[in-house]
Amino acid sequence: MCTISAVSRLQPLNGNSNCSKHKNKRFTRMKKTRLLPLLIAALTLICTCSRAFAQTDTVHKRYTVAVFTPLYLDSAFDAAGEYRYDKNFPKFISPGLEFYEGIKMAADSLKIEKLPLNIEVFDTRSASQTLQQQLNSPALENAGLIIGHVTPAEARLLAEAAFRKNIPFINANLPNDAGIGNNPSLVILNTTLQTHCEIIYRYLQRNYATSPVIIFRKKGTMEDRLQSYFTEAEKNTAGVKLKVKYVLLDETKPFSIKQYLDSTRLMVSIAGSLDEAFGKNIAQQLAAGIVTYPSLLIGMPTWDAITDFNKKEYKGLSIVYTTPFYNAKTDKTSLGIANYFKTILYSRPSDMVFRGYECMYRFGKLLADKGPNLNSSIGEKKYKVFTDWDIQPVLDKQTLALDHFENKKLYFVKKEDGIIKQVN
Repeated sequence: MCTISAVSRLQPLNGNSNCSKHKNKRFTRMKKTRLLPLLIAALTLICTCSRAFAQTDTVHKRYTVAVFTPLYLDSAFDAAGEYRYDKNFPKFISPGLEFYEGIKMAADSLKIEKLPLNIEVFDTRSASQTLQQQLNSPALENAGLIIGHVTPAEARLLAEAAFRKNIPFINANLPNDAGIGNNPSLVILNTTLQTHCEIIYRYLQRNYATSPVIIFRKKGTMEDRLQSYFTEAEKNTAGVKLKVKYVLLDETKPFSIKQYLDSTRLMVSIAGSLDEAFGKNIAQQLAAGIVTYPSLLIGMPTWDAITDFNKKEYKGLSIVYTTPFYNAKTDKTSLGIANYFKTILYSRPSDMVFRGYECMYRFGKLLADKGPNLNSSIGEKKYKVFTDWDIQPVLDKQTLALDHFENKKLYFVKKEDGIIKQVN
């Protein structure tokens, strides 16, 4: 059966009564401070999860999944076990903790299915162990899979360890390769910006082939890179080329895009910058002239987190952006997770909870199925949970050798007047 343990300062993890007493005292003290229920539940579960899931399995070979995520346990509690932030809950703790909560819920599901898995959770913000020390832990000796919510520096270390062990490293959050090259163990789930640009180009070819396309940009290295990605997509994509025009705007002073619009036909505009303020400026101007100048705005993948588009200054404007993690949350599993958070944690699950669940469940099932052959089977489309990941090999352009794997499946999402829906 599936077992899960956490490597952190809040051990022991041997399931003795002291751990239970320590958990109950801390739980009572934290309730009094009215902390976010997620923090209460997750941090106390980390102390007890080994005891709760520990089961022996003498029939099947057991595989270990190593999960690395920033929990900040040593920052959250002092040496006496007292919570450091009184009634506050620092935002920097949330993403890693929510990712862990998804991992934990998936472990519950895998346990019910009696899969032969051990799940080791490492706090990448531990004060007592460096990441390199954690990677040297005996718990990783038989690891068959690494899953990480990581920084670029952490991604490089984990990818190196995965390469040495010839096992996959699932980079769950970074939308780039973190400078890692020639490493077939690296799997990028959060699709790279270059792939976003390539798929946006094909989407416009398919749906707006006769419409003029304007890419509004400003000065900057990232903006130069974005333009090069679109230029390369135009060069490498078969079919009728789009009518693309690049417009360089000076964002250091007020600017108007009205002169570039056309009242006689639909215009497709692309915000060619990751700068949120710049993108919202473009969107506001297009919305203000929507009656006269029919427009569609293509945004960047980072726009998934922008809530301002529900405001009246964007009324009438259709905004489309790409994301690899679209989840309508209408399936049974999503509804179950939402209900658990509502009734037990008195909160709502973030997207990172669903991502943690999906990573652990899908790749945990694949590991139990494929065992030591997981690396060569990582792209199999088995065990879908929420999203249709399409994990494809990416080749080195010079040597044509396998460089890494990347999720090439993107969803197009439209936001218009507060309504969000998937489009094809």
